[in-house]
Amino acid sequence: MNDVTRSFVEAHRDEDVRDLALKAKRKEGLDLPMALDQIAGWQIARKKLPEWASCADIVYPAHISMEQCSSQFTAQYKAEIARRLQQSTPPSAPQSAPQSKESSTAEVGMVDLTGGFGVDCSYIAREFSQATYAERQPHLCGLAAHNMAALGLAHVRVVRGDGVEYLRSMEPTWLIYIDPARRDEHGARTYAIEDCTPDVLALRDELLAKARYVMVKLSPMLDWRKAVDDFAGAVAEVHIVSTGNECKELLLVLDGDDGGPRAPHVYCVNDDQRLDYDAAAYTRGLRIGEAPLPERPHYLYEPNASIMKAGCFDVIEERYGVTQVGPGSHLFVSDAPVAGFPGRGFAIEAVGGMGKKELRRLLSGLDRANIAVRNFPLTAPQLRRKLKLADGGDAYLFGTTMQGGAHVLFRTAKIDVGC
Repeated sequence: MNDVTRSFVEAHRDEDVRDLALKAKRKEGLDLPMALDQIAGWQIARKKLPEWASCADIVYPAHISMEQCSSQFTAQYKAEIARRLQQSTPPSAPQSAPQSKESSTAEVGMVDLTGGFGVDCSYIAREFSQATYAERQPHLCGLAAHNMAALGLAHVRVVRGDGVEYLRSMEPTWLIYIDPARRDEHGARTYAIEDCTPDVLALRDELLAKARYVMVKLSPMLDWRKAVDDFAGAVAEVHIVSTGNECKELLLVLDGDDGGPRAPHVYCVNDDQRLDYDAAAYTRGLRIGEAPLPERPHYLYEPNASIMKAGCFDVIEERYGVTQVGPGSHLFVSDAPVAGFPGRGFAIEAVGGMGKKELRRLLSGLDRANIAVRNFPLTAPQLRRKLKLADGGDAYLFGTTMQGGAHVLFRTAKIDVGC
């Protein structure tokens, strides 16, 4: 950006971009399209990438790249994975380098084969003394080179070119990160691994030949068990990452150690809520909730999005001493409060069926409530219309199906589960 454009961005970055596009006065030296991209990018980054937004020299790409890039939380979590892997399996020198007593983590690094805007690379790279960003789009390479320098990441090397071609010519490294594009040549969304670009299933052996670990970012829409099966024993870890109770990413860590097929370790993350378990130690998460229910349950718990995606309901019952209310309902009850439950917790005020007398007792004094359903014959909007309640307030109603098939409503009040 020239000085005129930069001054315009600084003066108007809190304003509505659409209004600016219509009302901004043209002046000599002002690159208005560039300025509007920077203002829109900064406004997204202020919430999505606050560290980047606080760096005055960052240059932002067009809107679609900002929408598709990782958030600061998910990028930092990937760096956390890289740090933990190094602590558990200290890197040795690359296969092509001579082994010596001086071999250390300083001689190994990471490679991002699908660099994009560079957010993930910028955080993962901080865990290594060497890092390479590869990207085939020239304008993104230019942005990455500029922004890595602005962030003080001088050790990140930017390579312009196809990631697969670079993979085949690169020296072995300790970690490869790859985020296949989930859109086809017509711009339509794709979800299946083999429909993304590049096809990491086809590249599995080549990736593992060049790295001790490979971290693959996939669509959160995928069935993680099928994804693990597709990689035929190479997946060491599954990470289901949510923020704000919305599932954002499915990350697989492939292990280049030729130890044969394995069952992965599964990590469920929702902001500060964390749960992990060894998939080999449990069923496939389909336990149908046959444990006896407490005679008078006092607390109800709803798992967060990552737990729901993982389907590890048997783990939840065992770890937290709670019981599913019924097959497929995925709500849990207990006699006593459960600290640190990975989800939301509620104190049960009343429980009743759908008969008129029961509903009158259950809804006494209510004119509004927050309504949710799990394994229930009505949708939440349908139930709200039936109950004639406005949205909001302090009351939380859950419609669900109990053991034995009875449809019931739980009237509850939210409690703090802690972390």
